[in-house]
This record gives sequence, structure tokens and C-alpha cells, in this order.
Amino acid sequence: MTQPVAQPLLTPDRTNGQPLLIVENLVKHFPVRGGVFNRVVGHVHAVNGVSFSINRGETIGVVGESGCGKSTLGKCVIRLQPCTSGKILYEGADITSLSHADMMPYRRKMQIIFQDPYSSLNPRLTVNALLREAIKFHHIVPTSEINDYIVHLIETVGLRPDVRSKFPHEFSGGQRQRLGIARALAVKPEFIVADEPVSALDVSIQAQVLNLLMDLKDKFGLTLLFVSHDLKVIEHFCDRVLVMYLGNLVEELRCDKLHDEALHPYTTALLGANPINDPDQRRPLVVLEGDVPSPFNPPIGCAFAGRCPKVMERCRHEMPPLESKDHGQRVACWAVD
Repeated sequence: MTQPVAQPLLTPDRTNGQPLLIVENLVKHFPVRGGVFNRVVGHVHAVNGVSFSINRGETIGVVGESGCGKSTLGKCVIRLQPCTSGKILYEGADITSLSHADMMPYRRKMQIIFQDPYSSLNPRLTVNALLREAIKFHHIVPTSEINDYIVHLIETVGLRPDVRSKFPHEFSGGQRQRLGIARALAVKPEFIVADEPVSALDVSIQAQVLNLLMDLKDKFGLTLLFVSHDLKVIEHFCDRVLVMYLGNLVEELRCDKLHDEALHPYTTALLGANPINDPDQRRPLVVLEGDVPSPFNPPIGCAFAGRCPKVMERCRHEMPPLESKDHGQRVACWAVD
């Protein structure tokens, strides 16, 4: 076999000028149908007016309970799902309402790594066919170099070149996730949404995949939106974290300030629920009472008011704005001041 040609997957670009991605008041509501005529009887409020930006080369974490809108936010950002309202700017260009054809140049720049590596891979295609499909469609390399490029991709994610003829069901969970990463890298993207890429894996394999992602980010200058429910992973892997609750962004802060400067009661409760490294240490346990409100019928005021230990009467009637604090921190809570 000929020696694989070491094709560069991406030229690193670490300029810190204009943000790579700007999201303004992003809203995503899913219609709920019912009745004899299958009419729309309501909406599930998955994402409610979320705004943030990501600089080139940065890793932003999104954390929150299951059903808080983390994955929906990631899919809307790269236009896998249309948003109900709001604006998405990529490199200054508004991509919110672009047609399928106009989105094609951005499809190559923006990729996603799905949570379940098995359901996201076509079980009828070999590894070679899976990767070749994306490479040929976007004309990444000349046809004569595709095979060598595929070998290089597979080796980049830590697999042997002889796996090209195998099908997804012949791999372990960690190996399948590496294939998902290889497929995302195949088109030389700039921005990747990692939608809980390690939650379906064993703990020992999680560390391997996270280390691989960190190495690839540094090597190819990638920008990441990292979705997870694990604050330990977010703190280790990301530069900033967005804390979501019932579709709302309740706090944004730097990961190195997470333990010392977190202000929102929900962020504090998430930190208190995390395991600590030293079992001899003790800290107060914040127990949240009550249930998460229904996204089909969200409360009028603060979504966290029914479970918040610092709730005030104002919280039940007025939605707190997301206000800026020191070090780029933003928090939405009436009780903070």
C-alpha cells in the first residue's frame, strides 16, 4: 500500500478579532398538535432568547439538566434545526434564514459530533464509504488523493488504517465516537458542536476521547461549543460556561472562576451536586425542592423561582434580565444584588 499523504485538516487561525459566532436572542419553540384536526394546541419552549458569542479558537461549554435546551441550542446554531426567531451570525454573515443551497459553504465550516455514535453513523456503510461520502461531496481533496486522506483521518483519531473496510457495529462505543470525530474533521471545519460526546461512554473511555478532542482542538485551531451535563468535564475542558435552565441562559462565566465567583443559585446547586476530589472535605449540600416546570407551560417570572432557596416575590412575576458583571460574567437573578 502507498504511504498516506499527510493532508493538513485545517490551517490554525488564532486571531482574536471579531467573534467567529454571534447568537442574538435565539428562540426555538416546537409546536404541539392535538385534537381531531391535528391543530397546533401549544408550543414546547425549548430555547428562550439565548444570546452569546464565541471567539475563534475558544471552547464554550453549555451545561444544565436534561431537557433544558442544550442540544437544541447546539443544533439551531449550526442550522440543523430552524430557529423560531433570533439571529445567528457566522464570521459577520447572517445565516439565520439562508436557503439550503446558500448554506452549503457554511456546512463545510460547521460540523457536529453527536451524543450517540452508533445511531449517528449509517450502519450500511463501511468506514471508508462514510468518510468518502463527505469528502467527495465538499471536494475536500482531489479524487486521486481521497484514499490517502481517509487513512490520514483514521490515524489522526487514533485508529488503525485497516478499519476502513469495517462497519459501525464492529466497533466499540469509544471507537465509534472516534469515527464520529473523524467524520466531523473530514471536511476541515472551523467550528464544531460537540453534543455530549462522552456521556454514552465508560468513564475510562471518556478520558481518552476528551484528551483526543483537546489535542485536535490545539492542533487544528478548532472552535468548540461543548454541550454536557457534567460540570467537572466542562471545568476541565472549556474556557467559558453557559448555564441553562428550562431554555433560559441564567449565567455565563469563565471556567476558572466557576467555584469562586458563581452567583446564580442554580449554578451553586449544580456545583454542590458534583463529586469532590477529596472525600475528607465537607461542604454544605444544596437540595433543590420541587420539580422542573413544564416547557409546554413555563412560569411567568423566573423559571427557577419554584425551586430557588433565595426566591423573592418579585421572582414569581418578573423575568430577571441577564446583566453583566466583572470578568465578562453575566447572570440573570434578582437576588444577586
